[in-house]
Amino acid sequence: MSGGGGDGGGLNSSSPLDPFDSTWNLGEDPSNSSVEPVARTLIPDLQPATTVVAVQEVSPWDIALCVTGTLISCENALVIAVLFYTPTLRAPMFILIGSLAVADLFAGLGLILNFVFTYMVDNSVEFVMLLSVGLLISAFSASVLNILAITVDRYLSLYNALTYHTERTVTFTYVMVACIWVSCLALGLLPALGWNCLRDESACSVCRPVTKNNAVALAVTFLLVFALMMQLYLQICKIAFRHAQQIAVQHQFVAISTTKGVSTLSAILCAFGVCWLPFAMYSIVADSSYPVIYTYATVLPATCCSVINPIIYAFRNPDIQKSLWMACCGCIPSNLSLRPRTSSDV
Repeated sequence: MSGGGGDGGGLNSSSPLDPFDSTWNLGEDPSNSSVEPVARTLIPDLQPATTVVAVQEVSPWDIALCVTGTLISCENALVIAVLFYTPTLRAPMFILIGSLAVADLFAGLGLILNFVFTYMVDNSVEFVMLLSVGLLISAFSASVLNILAITVDRYLSLYNALTYHTERTVTFTYVMVACIWVSCLALGLLPALGWNCLRDESACSVCRPVTKNNAVALAVTFLLVFALMMQLYLQICKIAFRHAQQIAVQHQFVAISTTKGVSTLSAILCAFGVCWLPFAMYSIVADSSYPVIYTYATVLPATCCSVINPIIYAFRNPDIQKSLWMACCGCIPSNLSLRPRTSSDV
């Protein structure tokens, strides 16, 4: 034992050699040169892999994002199932709600896949990273633009109340949804088409591998969308108050209803702003050199917007509530409103 490990020259000079000595056969006999690479490469390949798995720690932030993604997926899958299996829910309003639910569902699945790719798949592979980032960009962009589309739909339902329920409105809604998804899929493909910082780490944004310039462009676009939503909701409030003044017979009822609607609109805008504004502003001022904890602290509230969306836009709708009650219990509670809900309802 000690001779084999201590004096290699003594092994080569001695004449009586043990033919069953595996160390000599693999290391010294030229006839076994084809086996030598196997013996030398097998151990180094196994040992680092075992070490990586042993020392890899799961970030609590990534666990929180994965749990959030699971909740998002479950909520929006339920909304999609209700809309799909209820033939009466085919109005433009429900088309937009369904498109929003699909976007949020993909966002939730993207968060789950990002966790899987980070801790269960080799995330250093470029294809895996670009696939995960592209899915998240497309899904969350579609979610924001679908919220804008719902706001536009509510405004048009009040501004053109007499001509809103026409075939033209349905066609316009489908065209709007198609444009949203085409543009968002194009945004998601940009990193895979070369718009990434994998070759230049100094150009990375807070969300690698998205470049700083692309992140700033997305953040500025979001701020413009948010400003447009505020303007549209302001116009909706003006129209609602004008209608309230024109109906003198139901003055008290309409005043209460209008006040409640304005409060609901304020809550919607506040929830949307609180969720997305921190991440948008941080993406503009920060880059990859900033501590990663700041990125997590702004990304997590942004993802929570997709948790809130089904509650605001779907589960508050009486028609969807009736479908849920019929699917779960086979009955409709008597306290549910029997009045059909329109797009202008908030």
